[in-house]
Amino acid sequence: MLRIWGRATSSNVMKLLWLCEELGIDFERIDVGGPFGGTREAAYLAKNPNALVPVIEEPDGFVLWESNAILRYLARSRAPGHPIYPADLREAADCDRWMDWQQTALNPPLVTVYFTLFRIPEPERDWAAFEKAKAQVEALFGMLDDRLSRSGFLCGDALTLADIALGIYAYRWLLLPIDRRPMPHLQRWHDALAARPGFQKYVALPLT
Repeated sequence: MLRIWGRATSSNVMKLLWLCEELGIDFERIDVGGPFGGTREAAYLAKNPNALVPVIEEPDGFVLWESNAILRYLARSRAPGHPIYPADLREAADCDRWMDWQQTALNPPLVTVYFTLFRIPEPERDWAAFEKAKAQVEALFGMLDDRLSRSGFLCGDALTLADIALGIYAYRWLLLPIDRRPMPHLQRWHDALAARPGFQKYVALPLT
């Protein structure tokens, strides 16, 4: 059976759990990271020298880290040709683009916003950095809102890995206790994702 290392409250772990629900993949999850620790232990570092979650291991010993790489691997290995990660080269590239954008463009400023509100002690919070990051995140989600004005999902009319990779962060953004400008297409897309069983089971958790 597939093994997944990582705490259930990690957004990057949530991606994998949600995909497993969508594709009917059985797995065993081991709590690691955050309050559970364990990422600096030698056995874990042998699997992922970055000391981060998630990590997967196949029954034959194959190990992989980096959440979006794992999403692609699981889709290709468990459901080749499935619309969730299209077989068509250009359709897959469109999906890849948004997944990479999540990691490189959206994630850094969103982490600043999220950590300021939930992880950094109040006396140590840098509110100038928070406001700058919040403006960046709002502009980036504005790009998504525009894209979603033209289709039901990010890459067309079917759920793909891009929606999973970004949907988790839209959930967090829309739940943050801050003022945001209305984004009707983003909200409609989020609500459609939130109706899916995998989202309800693994993503719709309290923010911590």
